[in-house]
Amino acid sequence: MSAASPHRMTAVEYLAWEREQRTKHEYHHGEVFAMAGGSPRHNLLSGEAIIQLGVATRGLGCRMLTSDQRVAFVSGDYVYPDAAVVCGEPKMQPSTTDVLLNPRVVVEVLSKGTEAFDRGEKWEGYQRLASLTDYVLVSQRAVRVEHYQRATDGSWSYRTLAAGDVLTLSNGATIAIDALYQGAFEYPGDT
Repeated sequence: MSAASPHRMTAVEYLAWEREQRTKHEYHHGEVFAMAGGSPRHNLLSGEAIIQLGVATRGLGCRMLTSDQRVAFVSGDYVYPDAAVVCGEPKMQPSTTDVLLNPRVVVEVLSKGTEAFDRGEKWEGYQRLASLTDYVLVSQRAVRVEHYQRATDGSWSYRTLAAGDVLTLSNGATIAIDALYQGAFEYPGDT
């Protein structure tokens, strides 16, 4: 990730500025970072996650949101997950109509340039969202999905899934890992 602005911004300045931009930027601790375009494989996996999650959560009172949905962290930072699921009524940050506060499931497709951030600071921010029950990391390099799931006591469990496995979310929705990755390696990736 590289800074998109040579100066620091407040969260209010960022939101006003971001709404006028043609490309997306994340906001972390007063700094603005441009979102790089994904590889074809990244885009396919993101799209397939949206399709699979949309189908799996239909009828459970949940809706699927794409990578254009901005999410606010408790810390005041703003991110764009590759996919997010909201169950029940979406809650927006006060005085906004485009900043989600309550994702239930978040998916990040890992890339060379963002993997450390997705596993580090971004994951720390997601953990502070009381609504979040499932954090899903999807590899571009191999058929490998990492699933963090919140227990009723607030702790997180971790599971790695591979070909032939099934991802089971906290709300009971399931996704076959093979369906998620079908045809993915026919496209160039960020390996």
